[in-house]
Amino acid sequence: PALFYGAQLGSLFKRIWHILIKHNVFVAYFKWTHQIFYVFRRLKEEDVPYEVKRQRFHSPHRELTSANQLVPLIEDHRYSFPGSISAPLFQAHYIPDLTGCVPPLREPSFNNAIEATLPVAKDKLSQQVLELFQACQQQTYDLNKKELCRTQLQREIQQIFPNSRLFLVGSSLNGFGTRSSDGDLCLVVKEEPVSTGKKHLYKMLQEVFIFFTASYIERPQLIRAKVPIVKFRDKVSCMDFDLNVNNVAGIRNTFLLRTYAYIENRVRPLALVVKKWANFHGINDASRGTLNSYSLVLMVLHYLQTLPEPILPSLQKNYPESFDPTMQLHLVHRAPCTIPPYISKNQSTLGDLLLGFLKYYATEFDWNNQMISVREGKAIPRLDGIEWRNKFICIEEPFDRTNTARAVHEKQKFDVITDEFQKVNVHTI
Repeated sequence: PALFYGAQLGSLFKRIWHILIKHNVFVAYFKWTHQIFYVFRRLKEEDVPYEVKRQRFHSPHRELTSANQLVPLIEDHRYSFPGSISAPLFQAHYIPDLTGCVPPLREPSFNNAIEATLPVAKDKLSQQVLELFQACQQQTYDLNKKELCRTQLQREIQQIFPNSRLFLVGSSLNGFGTRSSDGDLCLVVKEEPVSTGKKHLYKMLQEVFIFFTASYIERPQLIRAKVPIVKFRDKVSCMDFDLNVNNVAGIRNTFLLRTYAYIENRVRPLALVVKKWANFHGINDASRGTLNSYSLVLMVLHYLQTLPEPILPSLQKNYPESFDPTMQLHLVHRAPCTIPPYISKNQSTLGDLLLGFLKYYATEFDWNNQMISVREGKAIPRLDGIEWRNKFICIEEPFDRTNTARAVHEKQKFDVITDEFQKVNVHTI
């Protein structure tokens, strides 16, 4: 009986809360106090000069971005990575934050070469690729603003989920971010994937969503997708964010992609230019039935793995212990630290690789019978599961092995995508 009445009381309080929210009884006051406090705190923390000039990696005086720096100064504990919290969910002891995530590019095994240089441009197209990359790549200032928002949000969300942790993931940290990249956030309430399915995920996201309506966040939207998210904008930084709950594969693939990004110095410039090309031609928008940026990056990695003289290996095959999908989250960012740069005999220029990428998907890849697998390092036969059946483009997510290109579910959209590859290929023959 006590449990029954306790549950009834909890339900009653929840209904009262929703009624108060609905009728704005105290939301205005809550919003106002939160915003005033938050804005002043954020402005104080941001009151430092930033150099947002285009940085050249070969400069010995370059500013190390917080995503590239290996080991922070002892007093620098700003950034959130697995293991940096003493909550029981992760570990009972404190592990200092590593301002630099994977890979540790200043580790002796990297010989300080990969981070310090970009490929030499031997032709006009390669020079244009490098110039676009340097102009559009994410800067330190961009990442710092995202991290500052993540830090403040985590403090607030922990009022709802005390043992939770909020991670910045995706292009912001994986090495493939641009100045215009949104911030992707993963709220980890439980390390293992939620077994109760979408209903439970929606319930947790709704609690976060209700909280957002009474804080410094604007335009929150609950998106009911295969991976449910809350989209919102931070009023102070004016940056857009997508927040999911317990999609831990996103944390794992962030560090996998970051390793790919830095083990060969042609990878990031090529991937960024492909993303810009796809965006310009309207085929880089999953909400409109075309390719998301993650799928485009996987397509680039796959192409570089399948060249007659590969430029990239399969990291998951070569280093299975470092990318074990069952590894505890607090260890994920450390595992790839021993992976050396990949030395390829392929000396193709960035211009050659860009044209080769477009030609590969225009004429060589068998869309009807093959699927892209960066995990295997090759194209593999399509599977017959529901995830792959009757899909126009099949790209395997390296950890949970779902289809990252599932948004392309209309023949017309698929034709638009392949037509863009065909157009470029025809013009380059």
